Amino acid sequence: MATTNATTEVYSPTREAYHILDYLCKQSQALNLPPGVPNNQNAVKFHSTTDKIYFPIPFKETETLAALKAIEGLVAGQIADLRFGASKQTRNVSVSLEAATYFGCQAYMAKVGGMGKLDAGVRAKLKDTDLLAAQSNGYRRMSANLYRTKDGQFFHIHGSLEATTTLNMIGLEGKRPDLTDYQEIIKTIESHVEQYSVEELEKMNAERRQAGVTAYKYEDFIKTPHGNLNIQQPPWKVSKLPGDIPPTPFPATKPNGPCRILEGIKVLELCRIIAGPTVTRILAEYGADVLKITSPNLSDVPFFQVDGNMGKHAADLDLKSAEGRSEFEKLLAEADVLVDGYRPGALKKLGYGPDRLAEIAEKRGKGVVYVNENCFGYEGEWAGRPGWQQIADCVTGVAWAQGQFMGLSTPVVPPFPISDYGTGCMGAIAALTGLYYRAKTGGSYHGTASLMHYDLLLFAVGRYPAAVQEQMRAEVVPEFLALRHHDSVDRISATTLRMLRTKYPALFGENGAEMYTEKWVAKKYNGEVIEVVRPVARVDGVDNGFVRASRPNGSDRASWEDFKGDEGDRRVVDA
Repeated sequence: MATTNATTEVYSPTREAYHILDYLCKQSQALNLPPGVPNNQNAVKFHSTTDKIYFPIPFKETETLAALKAIEGLVAGQIADLRFGASKQTRNVSVSLEAATYFGCQAYMAKVGGMGKLDAGVRAKLKDTDLLAAQSNGYRRMSANLYRTKDGQFFHIHGSLEATTTLNMIGLEGKRPDLTDYQEIIKTIESHVEQYSVEELEKMNAERRQAGVTAYKYEDFIKTPHGNLNIQQPPWKVSKLPGDIPPTPFPATKPNGPCRILEGIKVLELCRIIAGPTVTRILAEYGADVLKITSPNLSDVPFFQVDGNMGKHAADLDLKSAEGRSEFEKLLAEADVLVDGYRPGALKKLGYGPDRLAEIAEKRGKGVVYVNENCFGYEGEWAGRPGWQQIADCVTGVAWAQGQFMGLSTPVVPPFPISDYGTGCMGAIAALTGLYYRAKTGGSYHGTASLMHYDLLLFAVGRYPAAVQEQMRAEVVPEFLALRHHDSVDRISATTLRMLRTKYPALFGENGAEMYTEKWVAKKYNGEVIEVVRPVARVDGVDNGFVRASRPNGSDRASWEDFKGDEGDRRVVDA
C-alpha cells in the first residue's frame, strides 16, 4: 500500500506518484511485466507545475493515473529497445501530473467546432448514433442513475443505451415526452425505485440482464464472495494463450523514419463508450493502425467518439450477418491485436473469443494479442454481469467514499469517468506487454482489465489522509457540496468542471488547455476543428503522437489497405 506520513511532511501528489509506481513495480511478476520495467523504475520522472490535488475526490486519481502512464511508458521503452535496438542510455519516461489529470477527464476536455460535451449546440456537429434516444432524452438518460430504495439503501439502475427495459422494470413508461424538468424526472424515477428493496431490484435486474447494481460500502463489498476473491487479484493480467508459435517480429519500418513502436501493427477494436476505446486510442498514439468495428444496429454515445476515435479508422460491420462475418474474418486474418469491450461472452458466442483467435494464430504462424475490458473482472460469480463506470464505482464502494468525503451519509458517483480512463490505460499496458512477449519469446497472449479492478487499485493505494481530505473539502464551492446521490454524472461533472476552471484558470482555462490538448482539422467532421487531449507519457527515443484526426463511427471502409492512403486531416499548429 502506498502511504504518506501526513504528520511529518506536507502531502505531495508528485511524491505519492512515485510510491504508487513502486507499488505496481513490486507486482511485476503477477502483472507479467517485461523485466526491464521494474529494473528501469528509476528512469521515471514525475513533474507538476503546482504539486496540488485537482480532483475533489478522496482517492489519489491523478497520482494513480500518472503511475499507470509511467508503467505504460516503461513497457513502450522495452518495445523500442526490442524493435530498434537498445539505447546506450536508459530510456527516460516523463509524466506530467497535470497531463495525467487531463487524461482522467479527457471527454470533458474535448471539443468539436469549439463546443464541448456539455454544450447543447454540439449535437448538430455529431453523427447521431444515439439510435434509441437513451442519451439525448433527459428522462431516458436518467434511467442510468443512483436512487434510494424501499429499505433505505441505494441502487444504481442502468438502462445502458436502450433505457426502456430498465424503466419498464420499475413500472415506468419507456418514453415520457411530457416530462422534461430535471428535478421532476428525478422525483418520478426515484419514487418508483423506492417501491423496491435492493434484493428485489437485484432479482429483477438479473432476470432482465440489466447493468444495475447495489451501492456497497467497500467493507461490505469485500465480504461478498466476488469482492473477497477479487481483492486478491492483481490490477490487470497478461497470460499466454495455448499454442506454440515462434517469435513474431515487428514489421519492417521506414528507414530514417520516426521511432513509432507500433508502426505496422494492426489492431481491431470492438468496443463502445470509453474504457475499451481508450485502450486502442493509446495504441494509436504509438503508431498502430486501429480499425474500430461497430454495428450499424447498435447505439453509441455520439460525443465520446470525438475523443475516443482519435487516431483510428472506424467502420460498420454486422457480425450477425454472413456478409459481415466474412468481411470481419478477412480483417482478422491480418490482425495483431483484438480489443473486446462488449458484454462478457458476446464475442465468444460469435466464435471470436481468445481461444478461437489463438487457434487462428497457430494456423497462420503469427501470434495474436487479445485484450478484454469489462466491468466486474474475470473470476467470481459476478464476472458475467454487464456494467459501466458508474456500476463499478457503486459496487466497489467508490461512490460511498465520495459521498462521505462530501460530508454525506449517502453515496455519490464521483465526477468524470476516471475509472474508465484508468482501466483503458491498464488494458493498453496489457496489449503492449503481450506484443512485447509475442516478439521476444513467441506465442499468443490474453490481457484482461476491468473497471472494478481499477477501483480496487484506488483502495489498495489508499485514500488521502484525513487532514488532507478536510482541507480539500474546505476549498470546494457550495454548489459541489450541494450535489446528492440522485444527481446525474453530467450534472456532477459539469459542476466540478466549472469549479476547476474558476479555481485553476492557468490549468483549466483556455490558455492552460493549450498545453495539454491539440487541435486538428477533421475531414470526417466536415472540416471542423476538433480539440483532444495529447498523449501523456513521454519516452526517450519514442515518437508517440497521432497521425490522423478523429471520425464518427462508420466513417471508413472495413479495410486495412485504406491506412496506406489516409489523408485529409491536418494538425493545427498554434502560432
